[in-house]
This record gives sequence, structure tokens and C-alpha cells, in this order.
Amino acid sequence: MASLLQGRLPINQDLLLMQKGMLMRKVRSKSWKKLRYYRLQDDGMTVWHARQAGGRAKPSFSISDVETVRGGHESELLRNLAEEFPLEQGFTIVFHGRRSNLDLVANSVEEAQVWMQGLQLLVDFVTNMDQQERLDQWLSDWFQRGDKNQDGRMSFGEVQRLLHLMNVEMDQEHAFQLFQTADTSQSGTLEGEEFVEFYKSLTKRAEVQELFENFSSDGQKLTLLEFVDFLQEEQKEGERASDLALELIDRHEPSDSGKLRHVLSLDGFLSYLCSKDGDIFNPTCLPIYQDMTQPLNHYFINSSHNTYLVGDQLCGQSSVEGYIRALKRGCRCVEVDIWDGPNGEPVVYHGHTLTSRIPFKDVVAAIAQYAFQTSDYPVILSLENHCSWEQQEMIAHHLTEILGEQLLSTTLDGQLPTQLPSPEELRRKILVKGKKLRTLEEDLEEEEEEPEESELEGEQEAELELEAQFESEPQELSPRSKDKKKVVRCPLLCSPLCCEIMTQAPISKPGVLLFPNQKVKAILCPALSALVVYLKAVSFYSFAHSREHYRFYEISSFSEAKAKSLIKESGNEFVQHNTWQLSRVYPGGLRTDSSNYNPQEFWNAGCQMVAMNMQTAGLEMDLCDGLFRQNAGCGYVLKPDFLRDAQSSFHPERPISPSKAQTLLIQVISGQQLPKVDDSKEGSIVDPLVRVEIFGVRPDTARQETSYVENNGFNPYWGQTLCFRVLVPELALLRFVVKDYDWKSRNDFVGQYTLPWNCMQQGYRHIHLLSKDGISLHPASIFVHICIREGIEGVES
Repeated sequence: MASLLQGRLPINQDLLLMQKGMLMRKVRSKSWKKLRYYRLQDDGMTVWHARQAGGRAKPSFSISDVETVRGGHESELLRNLAEEFPLEQGFTIVFHGRRSNLDLVANSVEEAQVWMQGLQLLVDFVTNMDQQERLDQWLSDWFQRGDKNQDGRMSFGEVQRLLHLMNVEMDQEHAFQLFQTADTSQSGTLEGEEFVEFYKSLTKRAEVQELFENFSSDGQKLTLLEFVDFLQEEQKEGERASDLALELIDRHEPSDSGKLRHVLSLDGFLSYLCSKDGDIFNPTCLPIYQDMTQPLNHYFINSSHNTYLVGDQLCGQSSVEGYIRALKRGCRCVEVDIWDGPNGEPVVYHGHTLTSRIPFKDVVAAIAQYAFQTSDYPVILSLENHCSWEQQEMIAHHLTEILGEQLLSTTLDGQLPTQLPSPEELRRKILVKGKKLRTLEEDLEEEEEEPEESELEGEQEAELELEAQFESEPQELSPRSKDKKKVVRCPLLCSPLCCEIMTQAPISKPGVLLFPNQKVKAILCPALSALVVYLKAVSFYSFAHSREHYRFYEISSFSEAKAKSLIKESGNEFVQHNTWQLSRVYPGGLRTDSSNYNPQEFWNAGCQMVAMNMQTAGLEMDLCDGLFRQNAGCGYVLKPDFLRDAQSSFHPERPISPSKAQTLLIQVISGQQLPKVDDSKEGSIVDPLVRVEIFGVRPDTARQETSYVENNGFNPYWGQTLCFRVLVPELALLRFVVKDYDWKSRNDFVGQYTLPWNCMQQGYRHIHLLSKDGISLHPASIFVHICIREGIEGVES
């Protein structure tokens, strides 16, 4: 069976050449380079590979897995091999999610262009598919898998095998009856449209039929008024239901006569329910819908930790790909750990580990290219600077030269601000977060008047005269002996070993060292310091100290343990602190596997930059993706008003129940085309259950689940209602997760979808499931009914 889309695919010389196949070199590293024969299958949607032309082939990738195709000059791996292969002959296939890129080198520039242009053409085609085309392609993929002997026909034996692959446990007699009904040619096999009819018979949905008939007077169609009633009563569409009904009929009714008569057939009704219009995610939350003119500290900001890593923190790979992936998924704060490198060029890696190194200038170049592809709102570079004076000057040089006009190097209007600028004011600007020698006020004063004599002129190192004034008892720093000298850490400066002094150095007041008759040599380059404008990094000592000594443009970072402790001990003070100053939270140092914490508890306290190891999939990243799925995925989400009020009485650990407390009733009705947990086990069929999880303030955090359906991942039916009470819906996230029940061990993950409470639509809705990597599992979904009631009466804790 040829692809159901084959007639719609563009006729293109590149695609014809790809279908003949080409020998190319697959590259994994400098030492791993092997010849492989790649061929685009006749369906135009899958690429197979073999060790040689005519050899035993196996699937390599589906076009739907591909995000984009890049030229060889954009691949750090191929650039490292430029002496062996011309960059013009190489290209990189970039996949959705966390799947590793595929680097290939063709035998000529012309052959590389054939594959690059052909693949991009197919990727664009798949991206622009409508709902029916996606379903057709899904069916074509299954036919290819089921047609074991690849003769374009499917025998009943092959159909039985396919049913197992598709997660269907069906009585053999019933399956044969459906097979014979679909076999209209009576050939004993299914071809093309016969297979489509067989699929339709498998996917008849009694629950949708029943819902349709509840609102249809004749059971055959919904009139315009009947459909309006459904939209108002069940879908809670309100006054816009009449206009919306006309739009939906025009969009989803397959029959032209039905469109003219303004009626909706059962097929049209099902098409609506399965479409984005019937999705649980409210379409009004998809574009930029929030006020983007408030100060930066009023937003949650999508933030990354150790952005350069694509593996663990001990011996994982550092790659500019980490930055590209983070920025393309809407991340607005990336971390850059910078160390001295060879030939005067700083490098980025996880210090004192076996992680690989990448040139800092390559990181900056990648950020310049990808910073604003997904979002126009500002990107923050969180610099962890461990470099010598000379290489810091190189850091400043690369930032200035490569970023150019994108880099914010002074205040927006050259004047001293009274609050942080807004995301709107900072559109397409890159901000540097890091240590700074002076205050912003001093920087602006120097710009206005030429200094008589620069303290730093002619010096190789900045010498700062530190005041010997303090308000509390001095605290001893732990010195590290080296002969008779003492090496200590200065809280003002950048490096763990930045101060070398002859005597014991006590702390005077926080942030100031007392040295009897001494000056401290601070290894912080003024050129780099000057690039820090609105995000001066300062050490945190206490909320009282911050209020007394710090300014709104200064930012403190907190380890997860410290932030948790502060929330528990001084939750309301933390909330108030975050109304005027930015906070960044980062994972603890013991997370050497790059695992993540639960970001929700830090958002509850108003922490803006809750940094995640984005290379690690799981529950925690689902929550992060869920929160930032709204507002066009721009990376900025406006905090609730009670987290923006400087006099807020909100305490994240002991929230007082506001008047907006709500009760959520979720009827989990059915599932559709759930994927297998393990494709290698052909006979294994999932026993699915649905777990609904609420994440928010501690009293709201809860989970409930349905019972499991035995041996049916294709069209399981649950029909169970779950009930939750939520005190602070403004902070709540919902996570729907489908599991494969296993009585012997932990239930296996099948798929999930996470969204903010305020983006949820009521009524009969489909939840389109995502993989662990956040990739669509189309057409896998669960069908639910959502009802939200004001108040929490009658609901158990």
C-alpha cells in the first residue's frame, strides 16, 4: 500500500533521487565514521538505512521525527572534521525532543544539497498537514509495519499481528468479521481504502455517539440551534456560542451540503471534538495574552541550569546544542560556566569534572543565532565566571563583537531607572547577569562626567579599597594554607580563590572584608563588569540585609536546599522579597545525574528564575513545560497579583483560603490509540489507567487515578469521575498521565500532558498526549469531561 499522502506529496527531483538511495558517511565522533546507504521509502515519509546498497535495511527515522536540517558549517562535530571533509558536503538532521542529532557527510556537495533540500521539503509538508492528513499518515505508517512481506496487501494473519502492534486485544472471530466486511473486493486481503474502512470499524466510539444523540433530535445531525445548546450547556462557551457554532460547522463538517444547511453530522462532531477546538487547552491562552509591560521581577522566567550539558554533570558532553535546544523551547535564561582555555580563548564546561569543553565564542555565536527564533522577549546570560583577567577581557570582547546590537550594555534610556524594565521594553535584547565592580549609579555617573584619574588605569588587576566598617561581629573565613599565605574567598568577587592575602581575613559586614592596612586584588575585569546592567549578582545573607543594602537591579541565587529552608522558615518574607528583586534557584550540587527538583514549590514563593536541567526528561520538566506552554511559549508568565504585591500576606506553606477556591470534577471517559510501552514486545498489550495530578500550594497537591483496563490500549473505556478541591487555582498545574498497570513492578509510563489551571477549558475535551520528551504521540489521546465549581463544599480533604 502506497502512502495515503503520496498523491499529495510534491513531485520533486530531489525526492526521486532520495528514493533511489545514496551512500553517505554517518559521523558520531572524530573516530567513529562509517559508510551507510540511506534511502527514502516509497511512502515518502520514512528513511531506511543499510550497510551497503542492496543490503538488509532497517528503519532509520520518520520525517515526522525531524525538526529541521542544518548545513555542515552549523555542526560543531562536522566543523571539527573540516580537514577531512568539506563542510559543504556535510549536514545535520535535528530531531524533535532529546534525540541525538544525525550528522551525515555526502560524497559531493550536490548530493548533500539533494538530501538537505528534499528533507526540508518533506518536513515543511508534514508541519503543514491538517488533521485528516495526519491521520492518513498515521494509518500509512501502521500499514507499512503490518505488511510484513511488503506486497502492498494485508492478509488476515498480518492483520492479527497488526492488532497486537496497535494495542488491540480482540476476539479472533470478531476481528475476522470486521476483516471480511472491509474486504469489499473479496480478495482475502485488504488494500488502500479497504484498510481505512477496517480502521474506522475498529475506532467506532459509542461514547461520542451517545453524546451526539443526547443533543440531536433525529440522531442523524445536530442543527445549528442544537449545536449552540451543546456549546453553551456542556462546553461553557457562553455568549459567543452562536458565532462559534457557525465557525466550527464550517471548519469540521465534511459534507458541503451540511455546511450550506448549517448542520453538523456525527463525523463532523467527532472531528470537532478531536481537533484543537475541542482540546482541553484554552485557545485564548495560546497567543501572547498577558500584560508584558510590567517589571521583569513580576514574571516567572523559563530558566536553564548547566545549559551546555546534554548529559550528566560528571563526564557528560558539553555542546552548543544544549543552548540551541533550550532557546528553541522558549528558555529565556541560560547558564554559561566559563573557564580559562588554551590559546587565550575561554571555554565552557562543568568545572573540575570530565565533561567536554566548548569554546565560549561558539556558545555566544549560537545564542546570537537562536536567541529570538522562538520568542522576541529578552534572553538572560547567567555567567559563572572562573577566568583570569586576560580571558575575562576576551569574554567581554566576544560578547560585544558577536552579539552587537542585541547586547544590552547600558540602561535603556541612559538614565538611572527606578524599577526593572519590562519584557516588552527589552524585546530582542540579551542581558548579562554576573558580578559587578560598582553600582549602576556609579557607572552612569562616570558616563556623564570624565573622571580625573581612573583607579584602574595602568593596572593589570583592579584594586578595590574596601571599607573597614561593620555592624555585626566579624566572622572568620576558612583559610586554605599555602606556606605562610592565606587564600580565602571574597563574597564580592567572582572566583573561589580570588583573594590572596598575608593575614587572616575576617568578614566585617556581609559583602565587605576587613584587611588591616591592606588592599584586596580583585580579579574582575572592568570591561566585563560594565556589561552587567540590570542583573548584578550579589550574595544573599538575609531578607533584612537585602532590604537595607541591596537595590532592585541586584539578583541573588539560591541552592534548592537554601530556598526550601527559606520558604519553610520565612515564606511570606520570601514572597515579598520577590516582588521587588529577582531570585534564581538552582539544583543542588549532589544532582550529578542532572536530575531535577520540583519547581512548583519555588514558583509558589514567587521565585522568578527556577533553573532546570533541561536535558533531563521527567515529571519536573513536564511541570516546567506545562507552565510555560501558555502565552505563546514566550518564556515569560505573569505572576498572580498576590505574588506581585509588595505588602502581600501570602505564605506559600500556610495559604489562607481565598474566595476563589474551586472544586474540580474530572470524568475520565475513554482513551484512543495509546502507544505500546515497549515496541519490541509484539504480544504485550497495555493495561492503561489514568492518573490526574494537581501541583500547587501544599494543601492543593494531590493525585487520584482510575482503575486499569485490561489488554486494551486502542480504545479503553473508564467512565470514572475524580474530584479535587483547590484553594489557590492561580498557582495550580494539572498533569494527566497514562500508565500501563503492572502488578509485579512499577507501572510504566505511556504518555502525559500538563497545563496551567487557568488555561483549562470545561466540557467534553480531548487531551492529546505527549511523550517523555514532550513530543506529540498523535493520535493518542484521552477523552474527559471537565467541570469547575466555585467553592469547596462537600469535597473531602
